[in-house]
Amino acid sequence: MNDNTSRPVSRPDTRALAARYRAFAADQAAGSSPSLERWAEAVAEDSGLLALLAPLPYDKQQPNLVFASARWHGARPGDTDSLRALLTTRWTAVEATVRARATQTNEAARCAAILLGLRLVPGPVALLEIGAAAGLCLLPDQYSYAFGDGTRLDPASGAAAVSIDVRLEGGLTPPELMPDIPWRAGLDLNPLDPSDPDTLAWLQTLVWPEHEARRTRLTAAAALAAEHRVQVSAGDLRTGLEALAATAPSDATLVVTHSATLAYLDEPGRREAVERIANLGARRISFEARGVDPTVPPLALPLTPDTLFVAALDGTPYAIGDGHGTVLTHP
Repeated sequence: MNDNTSRPVSRPDTRALAARYRAFAADQAAGSSPSLERWAEAVAEDSGLLALLAPLPYDKQQPNLVFASARWHGARPGDTDSLRALLTTRWTAVEATVRARATQTNEAARCAAILLGLRLVPGPVALLEIGAAAGLCLLPDQYSYAFGDGTRLDPASGAAAVSIDVRLEGGLTPPELMPDIPWRAGLDLNPLDPSDPDTLAWLQTLVWPEHEARRTRLTAAAALAAEHRVQVSAGDLRTGLEALAATAPSDATLVVTHSATLAYLDEPGRREAVERIANLGARRISFEARGVDPTVPPLALPLTPDTLFVAALDGTPYAIGDGHGTVLTHP
C-alpha cells in the first residue's frame, strides 16, 4: 500500500541565525551605522529572509558580507523594503556574490594599533601579515597619524596621502618615531590587487554606508599600496607561512601581525595559528575582537563600541579599542 500521506516539510532552525543578526545590530551597528542596524533587525524578525540565509555556510551568513552583497546589487542602505525585495526576487544573483566574495575590509586605520605594538619591538622589523588581503595594513610606517593631543607623526618622506586620526586614552602616549621596516610581506587565501578597479569597488562597498571618511581613506590607502607594490602571496598558515617567513632578512626582528583575521577560524584553527607563529621564533602583534585570540586573557571591562578589540604583543594586551583602531585606550 502506498503511503501518500503528506508530511510536513522540515525547516532549518534559524533561531541562532536570528540571534546573530540581533547581536550585530546591538553590538556593532548601533551608534555606528543606523542603516545596517535597521537591516539586521529586519532580517532577525523575518522568517523568510532567515530561511534564505540558513543554507549558507556559517562564514557566509555574516551580516557584513550579506549586506555588502545586497548593496552591490542595488539595495538602498537602511531601506528594509528595498532589502527584502532584492533578497526575495534576486536571491540567486546575491547568493552568488555572497559565495564568491569575502569581507576583506582591510581597514588601514588599524595600523594605529599595530604602530603602538611595534614600538615595543626592537628594530629593524621584518613585517609579515596573515590575512593581508590587499596589504593596506602592511604600511604602518607609510601613513600619517594625527593624535588627539595635537601630536602628529609622519613618514620620513613627509606628510602622507593617508592621514589617520587616532584618539589615545587611559594614559596611552603617541609613538615618537616611525618603525624601521626594511622588509614586508603578506599572506592571504585570496590576495587582492589594490590597483584593480573591481577589487577596489568591492572593498569600498564593504565599508559601511555612513562611513564616508573610511571609504575615502581606503581609496587613498589602496593607491599607496599599489604605488609601493606591496606583495601579498597566496597561501594559508599550513602551506605558506614558514616559506614566506624564511625569506625575511635575518638581521631584522620578524613580527607577524593579524587584525580581524582569527575570527574566521574555529577555536582549534586559532590555536594552531598562534602555535605556528610561535614556532617561527617571531614576535606577534594581534588586533582581534575580544575573546578571539586564545592567548589573550579575558579583560574585566564593559563591552562597548570603543572596547570591542584588544591589541596584544605575544598575547599580552597593550591597548583596547574600537574595531577600526581609531580609539585606543590602556587596558
